[in-house]
Amino acid sequence: MILERVPLAVGPVAHGGHCVARLGDPPGRVVFVRHALPGERVIAEITEEHPGYLRADAVSVLEASPDRVEAPCPYARPDACGGCDLQHVTPAAQLEWKAAVVREQLTRLAGLPDLPVRVEPLPGGPLGWRTRVRYTVDAAGRAGLRKHRSHEVVPVDRCRIAHPAIQELPVTGRAWPSASTVDTVAPAAGPAMVGPDGAFDGPVVERAAGREWTLPAGAFWQVHPAAADTLAGAVLDLLDPRPGESAWDLYGGAGLFAAALATRLGPDAPITLVESAPPAVSAARANLTDLAGLSVVPATVEAALRRRRVRGPVDLVVLDPPRTGAGAAVSRAVMAAGPRAVAYVACDPAAFARDVRTFRDGGWRLAALRAFDMFPMTHHVECVGLLSP
Repeated sequence: MILERVPLAVGPVAHGGHCVARLGDPPGRVVFVRHALPGERVIAEITEEHPGYLRADAVSVLEASPDRVEAPCPYARPDACGGCDLQHVTPAAQLEWKAAVVREQLTRLAGLPDLPVRVEPLPGGPLGWRTRVRYTVDAAGRAGLRKHRSHEVVPVDRCRIAHPAIQELPVTGRAWPSASTVDTVAPAAGPAMVGPDGAFDGPVVERAAGREWTLPAGAFWQVHPAAADTLAGAVLDLLDPRPGESAWDLYGGAGLFAAALATRLGPDAPITLVESAPPAVSAARANLTDLAGLSVVPATVEAALRRRRVRGPVDLVVLDPPRTGAGAAVSRAVMAAGPRAVAYVACDPAAFARDVRTFRDGGWRLAALRAFDMFPMTHHVECVGLLSP
C-alpha cells in the first residue's frame, strides 16, 4: 500500500462514494478521493496506484466545504469502517451528491445529457434505518465491520445506521469463536434476530404491498423499513397497470412487485415471476397462494427467456436485476416481447445507464425517472425508470 500524502484540490463527485481530483500542478493523474467534498482542499493519503488513476483518502481538510459536518459515527473515518461513505456530508448535500452521480452516469453511459434528477428521501432520518446487518468475525472471535476495499475487520461498539433493535443485540460485546459472520435482522413483526453464519432460529415476518410476508431470515428483503412500499408504489405509479393486462416480474424475489401488480390487475391476472434463488422462490409460492393467475418460474432470467419458459406478448414488465444490471441480452428479449411499458428498478446507476442505452438503441425511451435515498450515509442510490417503446 502506498502511504504518500499529497495536497489536492477536490473536484466533482463520481460514482462509488468518492470525488475526482488531479495530482500536481499543473493537474496530472486522476485521483479518486474518499472522505472529501467538491471544492475542498485536502491532504490526501494515496492508498492504491493503478495504471490510469490513483485512489486516496482525505486525512486532513485545509479548506472545508460548507456541506461538511462531523460524522456522527466515530468509525466513519479512513482508517476504520468502510461501510458509510458520506457521514461527513449534510443530509441535504447527500441527496444532491447522489442526484449528480445519476445524472453523470445517464449522460456518459446512456447518452442522456441534462436529464433532471431529484433524489427523494425516505422517512426515518439518516441513522438507525438498516434492518439487516452482516458483521464479520476476526481471528480473535470479535464481530466487527470491514475496512473499505479490505478484508480487515474493525471492531465496533455498534453500527449507527443499524436499526435500534439491531444495535441492542448482543453481537459486538461477546466472542464468536466458531463463526465467520454474524447476521442480524430486525423484521417488521417480532424481535430482532441473530444468525451466526446465517443460521437463524426461524422465519421473519415483513409487511409490504398490503400484506404480510413470512420469509426465511436469510432471504433477500429491502433493508430500509420504508423501501419495499416505496418501490412498489413507484412501480405502480409509473406503469399504471390496467385490468386485463398481463405482466412479468423478472428477478422477482419473494414477489413484492407481483403482489403490487395484482392489486391493480386482479388476483386472476396472468403474472409470471422469474427468480433463481430457491429461498425466494419458496417464499413467493408460500406467500402468494391467493393469486390464481401467478406463475412462478424457478430459473435465471437469462435462461427463462432463452429457453422460452417466459413467452410474450406481455403488457407490463418489472425488471429488478442485481447490481450488475439486466444486460443487453435480457434487455433485448424484453423489448422483443412487446410490452407497452417496463419499470426498471436499479440499485446501481452505472448498470442502469448501460441498460437504458440498450433500450434506447432498440427504439425505446426513458419516459420517467424517480430516485430514492434508500441507503442514507452511503453512496448507494435506488432508481426506478419507466421505459416506453
